[in-house]
Amino acid sequence: YVVSVLCMWEGCEILRPEGGLVCDYLQKDYHFEYTECDSSGSRWRVAIPNSAVDCSGLPDPVRGKECTFSCASGEYLEMKNQVCSKCGEGTYSLGSGIKFDEWDELPAGFSNVATFMDTVVGPSDSRPEGCNNSSWVPRGNYIESNRDDCTVSLIYAVHLKKSGYVFFEYQYVDNNIFFEFFIQNDQCQEMDTTADKWVKLTDNGEWGSHSVMLKSGTNILYWRTTGILMGSKAVKPVLVKNITIEGVAYTSECFPCKPGTFSDKPGSFICQVCPRNTYSEKGAKECIRCDEDSQFSEEGSSECMERPPCTSKDYFQIHTPCDEEGKTQIMYKWIEPKICREDLTDAIRLPPSGEKKDCPPCNPGFYNNGSSSCHPCPPGTFSDGTKECRPCPAGTEPALGFEYKWWNVLPGNMKTSCFNVGNSKCDGMNGWEVAGDHIQSGAGGSDNDYLILNLHIPGFKPPTSMTGAMGSELGRITFVFETLCSADCVLYFMVDINRKSTNVVESWGGTKEKQAYTHVIFKNATFTFTWAFQRTNQGQDNRRFINDMVKIYSITATNAVDGVASSCRACALGSEQSGSSCVPCPPGHYIEKETNQCVECPPDTYLSIHQVYGKEACIPCGPGSRSTLDHSVCYSDCFFYHEKENQSLHYDFSNLSSVGSLMNGPSFTSKGTKYFHFFNISLCGHEGKKLALCTNNITDFTVKEMVAGSDDYTNLVGAFVCQSTIIPSESKGFRAALSSQSIILADTFLGVTVETTLQNINIKEDMFPVSPSQIPDVHFFYKSSTTTTSCVNGRSTAVKMRCNPAKPGAGAISVPSKCPAGTCDGCTFYFLWESVEACPLCTEHDFHEIEGACKRGFQETLYVWNEPKWCIKGISLPEKKLSTCETVDFWLKVGAGVGAFTAVLLVALTCYFWKKNQKLEYKYSKLVMTTNSKECELPAADSCAIMEGEDNEEEVVYSNKQSLLGKLKSLATKVTAEF
Repeated sequence: YVVSVLCMWEGCEILRPEGGLVCDYLQKDYHFEYTECDSSGSRWRVAIPNSAVDCSGLPDPVRGKECTFSCASGEYLEMKNQVCSKCGEGTYSLGSGIKFDEWDELPAGFSNVATFMDTVVGPSDSRPEGCNNSSWVPRGNYIESNRDDCTVSLIYAVHLKKSGYVFFEYQYVDNNIFFEFFIQNDQCQEMDTTADKWVKLTDNGEWGSHSVMLKSGTNILYWRTTGILMGSKAVKPVLVKNITIEGVAYTSECFPCKPGTFSDKPGSFICQVCPRNTYSEKGAKECIRCDEDSQFSEEGSSECMERPPCTSKDYFQIHTPCDEEGKTQIMYKWIEPKICREDLTDAIRLPPSGEKKDCPPCNPGFYNNGSSSCHPCPPGTFSDGTKECRPCPAGTEPALGFEYKWWNVLPGNMKTSCFNVGNSKCDGMNGWEVAGDHIQSGAGGSDNDYLILNLHIPGFKPPTSMTGAMGSELGRITFVFETLCSADCVLYFMVDINRKSTNVVESWGGTKEKQAYTHVIFKNATFTFTWAFQRTNQGQDNRRFINDMVKIYSITATNAVDGVASSCRACALGSEQSGSSCVPCPPGHYIEKETNQCVECPPDTYLSIHQVYGKEACIPCGPGSRSTLDHSVCYSDCFFYHEKENQSLHYDFSNLSSVGSLMNGPSFTSKGTKYFHFFNISLCGHEGKKLALCTNNITDFTVKEMVAGSDDYTNLVGAFVCQSTIIPSESKGFRAALSSQSIILADTFLGVTVETTLQNINIKEDMFPVSPSQIPDVHFFYKSSTTTTSCVNGRSTAVKMRCNPAKPGAGAISVPSKCPAGTCDGCTFYFLWESVEACPLCTEHDFHEIEGACKRGFQETLYVWNEPKWCIKGISLPEKKLSTCETVDFWLKVGAGVGAFTAVLLVALTCYFWKKNQKLEYKYSKLVMTTNSKECELPAADSCAIMEGEDNEEEVVYSNKQSLLGKLKSLATKVTAEF
């Protein structure tokens, strides 16, 4: 020890007898580490030489602290003396954990691995480009995932002496990327529950947190993303920051505060952020103030920046509330915090404020009572915004809602804010600004800020005269907008129900011309509608695209609970006792024009939500469909009737009424990631109830374990036809597959027909092979009630039902081979459902009879189906029929007898007429001779009478009883005489 002290003063070297250097702890020639714990839970402290140091004389091993020992937060274990010491100023410690909050580069221990989701991606001659350039990218305060369709894993391995946890903050706003976090321990086992594996989506601009318990031993942490690029639209990456791991038992050193933060007290467990216009370097004990005249810095900055000259991008204008004269002033203000300088040569000055202009009128439903602001009309009254509020006439009621088309001040149920991806503060800045006839996005703090506009509506309800049927439309929100962009700007429209989760309904990228968008409301709940605008998603802190903006000209919400009225609508009147007050009509009733009374819609019609006045409000259901009892929707009862060539065809699809599923694919992204399209089809539903459910971001896409009666489907969409995108898991097959991008293809039933066209939905005959039977295919038609930017008329679906006896039970569902995704344009979807259950019911035309031989006086008649059989159920085959008959021997005898009698009769007749003919010839000859002997005399009259005394040579003496021959002769003589 004395020698060491002397050498510190004199600079000498401690030499061993052999001439080598003696290792010195103060010179950091070596460091201490603990050995693995033995079976008794003890370990040893050993000295380990540092790299590139050649010395000898290391200290001997000594017994170390127990394995479960740890220091408190703000302390570290000083290994030489094995005691806990407080961290110094400018440093911090978690005690038994480690934290990664600096992402200027990938921290030590982290690695990036880019792979294909599946080993086999297709034929060798069509393999896509590799993913060698795909990785997680450090961005200073956070790390950003890949933006392409590769599968990239951020990996970190940690050894825990005791159980602990991992915690991290993240942003995950785009469901075109699949984001999973999972752990493998030293037994190569994953987490106990897959529910923690899939990370939930977050709102735009907001950071979520995720925490998972860790077991003792080695744990390998995976943050894995996979992009699904099924279009030209760029995806929003996943952001991760502040990764904290607890359970390492001890830390042997304190961590220096990262730049932009400081620690001014010993024993700190966290570093504080430097305020605005100050900065700090790594390990700072305090922040250094910038020269405010020429420099500035954002909160948490590591350096000061020079203030640029002011330009038109650094200020904005606002409208003051209207004064008593109906005037508003144009005011100009610098964007705060002000970072520019006005004293530079090329800088501009703030324009003078105070110019007065006429105030725009109040929005419909509001009025100006001479004050400086607009007020909502009292209940029961209405106004177009330019006149005072008036009561609705008798027999009418206010049409409640909101219609914002003048923007002098922000409405009371709207608010604006600003969020920054990199956690740079933009709070207090103007997210959106009112500008007279429109409201537009503001400046923000930087181009990658999210500029937020919120509209809060506590509920929706139908007009008083309509009670509203379950599942029917309750209201809708429509807005007119345009975007003017030179970069990759995006406008998001999001909906939050009951303040549980915000989901992106639609988004628009780049410049879009002025257009309208409508979203339909089906549930009476508290809604928050959000418009979020981002000029670019590239990480930056400047304002290069300040002129890129979105303008919203009008926002209209119908049937809002706390709404105002700009007009009145007809309503049903009650009985005489209630006077002229409006009363609600029962479901499915319209208002009769002449009497203003409620009248039920005719059968098989449904009541329009937009028109309840007059019988024309009852819209006929489509062919093959019927209406519900409350006339809210039309549906199919799974039975269909069709006349064909004087033949009636009856179909019963009830055995196919449960949800049919189709998994088609696989398909591959340009980088080789495999994915499937999963469809659920509810052919008939249940009296209008949509039974098909598709999941969003859960592990089991079959939803068999979901509660069917749940009222809150946070991750589900229900429809007649819906679709999910499925990425199979590498390790657990489809049971652990990730489902995302669930969309509704059809939520409204149109009708059933054998025709190929219904309401502009055309089934192209070349989509599917021709049916081998003569049985016509039956087509089910559906549509979606919402529109998208690519499908301005909404999506539509056609399901062709084909009789196929070779496919029993539920049969098989397929999509056109030319459109493997089920659609060729993304708007019209086609499905072919083949099953024996799609065959018509059997009738008497579907079988024929076969007669058997007569045996022992009885004959059988059998009935058999026509082949091939193209029918099911219906009537059954008749039982075989047994009837009496005569045998062949009997009829043979009868035939022989009749033949013999006929022969005898013919012989007798022949003999008789021959003899008669001989007698006539004799008389004729005698007459001729007499004529020749007396030429000059007239011939005497010939007489056949017998002279007296002349013998009758032909006399026949008959006996009293005539013989059979005599009877025949007499019969012949009689016939001749009559002739």
